[in-house]
Amino acid sequence: MRDIPENFQTMLDTGATTVCRCWLLTRRDGVAYGFTDHDRDISFDGQVFQAGSGMDASALESSTGLAVDNGQAVGALSAIGLTDADIMAGKYDRAEVQQWLVDWKNPASHVQLFRGFLGEIRRGSSAFEVELRSLAELLNQPMGRGYVPTCDRVLGDAKCGFDLGSDSVFPVDILELDNARRMVFSVVAGKESGWFSSGYVRWLTGKNAGVTSLIKGDITGENNRKVELWEELRGVVNIGDTAELIVGCDKRIETCVAKFDNFLNFRGFPHIPGEDWVSDFPRQDGQNTGGSLNNE
Repeated sequence: MRDIPENFQTMLDTGATTVCRCWLLTRRDGVAYGFTDHDRDISFDGQVFQAGSGMDASALESSTGLAVDNGQAVGALSAIGLTDADIMAGKYDRAEVQQWLVDWKNPASHVQLFRGFLGEIRRGSSAFEVELRSLAELLNQPMGRGYVPTCDRVLGDAKCGFDLGSDSVFPVDILELDNARRMVFSVVAGKESGWFSSGYVRWLTGKNAGVTSLIKGDITGENNRKVELWEELRGVVNIGDTAELIVGCDKRIETCVAKFDNFLNFRGFPHIPGEDWVSDFPRQDGQNTGGSLNNE
C-alpha cells in the first residue's frame, strides 16, 4: 500500500472503517470508466465511480524489489459502458488501471492501492476475468538496442524523425468486405501497390472505432484499395465504416532512402554480416558468400 494520508490513517485506527474500493479504467483512446464495489456511486477528482457494475477484485500481491505486482479483476459484461463487443474488438488491450481504497463517507479521503494496465482477458458465460499487471513489469522488458540490418524505430517517432503529415495518412471508407482480414477501401490516388504494407488502419467509426490494425499488404485498383490485415478484426465491420490508412515501412535501408528520403535517421546496421558468414572462406574462382557450395 502507498503512503497513507494522516486523516485516512486516523479513520482506519478507529476500527469502524467506512471504506470501499474504486477502479478507474482508461483505454488507450482516452475513454475512461470508473467502478466501485460500494452500493452507491462515488465521486472524487472529477471522476464518477459507478456502483452496481459487478466489479470485484482479489487481493493484490504487493512485494518489494523488482518483483511484479499482479492481481485479477472480475466484472459483469453488462457493466455500464463495458461491452463484450468492445472487449473482443481489442479496445481494452493494455488499458491503464488504477485502484483506490476510499472512505465512502468522505471520498476526498482515499489512498491509491494499485496502478498498472490490463493483461490477458478471459471470457466466461456471463463475466470477464482480466489479469492486472503493475508498472513493475516494465522493468522486466529488454532495454537497449540490437545490432540488426533493419531499422529498430517506429515510423514517425522522435528518433525516426519522419513527419507523418497529410501525405502519409489518408481517410477512406469501406466499400466491400471479403472477410475479417481482407477488405476493399475507397481509392487512394497516386500511391502504388504496397505503399501501406507494414502500415496501419486506424478505425474511426463503427464497432472497431479506436482500434489500430497492422496491414500485411495492399493492392491499388482503378477505383478502390484492397487491403489485407495480419490479424482478423474482432469487431464487426460494416460497409460505410470510416478509417485512416497510414503509410507503412518495412525497416530496410532501401525503403528509408527511396520512400521516405530519411537516410540520415536510419537506425539499423545494414552492412553487418549475415548468419552465413560463419561458412565463408577464401576461394580463387569468385566470392564465397556462405551460400550453397553446389551453386556455380
